[in-house]
Amino acid sequence: MKLFVTSLLAALLAVPAVSSFAAGEAAAPAHDAAPAAAAAPAKVAKPDLVKGEASFTAVCASCHGADGNSGTPANPKLAQQHPEYLVKQLQEFKSGKRKNPIMQGFASALSDDDMKNIAYWATSKKAKTGFAKDKELVALGERIYRGGVQDRQIAACAGCHSPTGAGIPSQYPRLSGQHSDYTVTQLTAFRDGSRKNSIPMTQVAAKLNDREIRALADYIAGLR
Repeated sequence: MKLFVTSLLAALLAVPAVSSFAAGEAAAPAHDAAPAAAAAPAKVAKPDLVKGEASFTAVCASCHGADGNSGTPANPKLAQQHPEYLVKQLQEFKSGKRKNPIMQGFASALSDDDMKNIAYWATSKKAKTGFAKDKELVALGERIYRGGVQDRQIAACAGCHSPTGAGIPSQYPRLSGQHSDYTVTQLTAFRDGSRKNSIPMTQVAAKLNDREIRALADYIAGLR
């Protein structure tokens, strides 16, 4: 019996230790492989204001003024406008989403970097103040701008463009001091459907009559 026990013990000691892994599963390597290096975030080029000024002077100044303050009432002031808004408009002129044959021609020649450079340069210039001209209409314009028209479900402009007309960067454009002629043209285009690149503006303008559009435009021209 003693011999049998000794032999059995020897046999058990000769059996290799069973792995904690299931049969057929490869053992873990001694050292985990080093994790792949995280991809470095793409660098976003900063706007080049020197190039922006050169491009603005060559392409935009004849219509929008040397410093972005257009002297022609039919052409908008661009100075101090939010750069994201300007880039969006240039891109949509280029693609045809916003219809204007003259602007599409200019925008088509610009790269995305050109647009950004121009927009940030224009933003860096101070906008000149404007003035309301029609005393009979300006009070109506103020009421609509600040309070809307409740019984016709016309939203107040101040809710998106701020009480001072400064707008909200990257969302809603600055309106303060804009030429009334230009504002009338754009509100009418939104109402009539010839400008279609802002659904909220189309919905608001659709409810305005000609007198209300003129009143709003005149009030906005003197807003500061």
